[in-house]
Amino acid sequence: MSEPFVNISGYRFVAIPDRVEMRYPLRDFCVELGLKGTILLSGEGINFFLAGSEEATDQFLARLDEDERFRDIPLKVSRSDEQPFNRMLVRLKREIISIGLDEVKPAEFTGPNISPREFKEWLDEGREVAILDTRNDYELRMGKFDGAIDLDLGSFRDFPKAIESLPESMKEKPVVMYCTGGIRCEKASAVMLNAGFTDVRQLKGGILGYFEECGGDHWDGECFVFDRRVGVDSELNETGTVVCFECREPLTEEDQASEHYRIAESCPYCIRLPAQ
Repeated sequence: MSEPFVNISGYRFVAIPDRVEMRYPLRDFCVELGLKGTILLSGEGINFFLAGSEEATDQFLARLDEDERFRDIPLKVSRSDEQPFNRMLVRLKREIISIGLDEVKPAEFTGPNISPREFKEWLDEGREVAILDTRNDYELRMGKFDGAIDLDLGSFRDFPKAIESLPESMKEKPVVMYCTGGIRCEKASAVMLNAGFTDVRQLKGGILGYFEECGGDHWDGECFVFDRRVGVDSELNETGTVVCFECREPLTEEDQASEHYRIAESCPYCIRLPAQ
């Protein structure tokens, strides 16, 4: 029997001046379809994570395609036995991915894409390239591309400051940036170019797009996802990773084997150890 829930996610940087008027009709339509998840609407674009029946997700996408601004948005699609979301929300946001720089306008200016297959070819060849992870520190701890630079980001808003620590010589070298699905590295590529980096590319479709086309080559670990699954492997299967009840850190199966892990109480990242 096939898995009953279809999970879809997508985004597009595009001007949405009518986002307030769109909000509640779009929410009501999704509720009628039985969809759950979140849609973010802002002046800079749309971002959505939804799950439901295949018929419901098809009808939602058909509704989006009626508006040329949202037609043919690239999607990430997976299936699951359980509904990964608790409710249906349509939220208005200042940014669909927050970085706090008014001068960054991804709908107008970003770095070019590099396809997963071309990126893999570069890695297979051992080509000189700086691989930059734009995700938060807890995501990178679960998995990353071999040799990726860790900026130790507590949040994406830390990115502009963090790249100031990168060596000046890197500004003349090829840089490939990546994140989970592409949205953060697309916005971050504009920040990099504005900061003087000359050859900046964003991995099209992010990590999940790379998994779909290239599997797990050159990847170590799993990928954090923002729903009940928590982590997926390179075949997009749910892993055994869970989230700590207390501090919300993702916990791999190795973390869960720690003596400091207590279900619904604490984990190795939040436990208060006695002073030495």
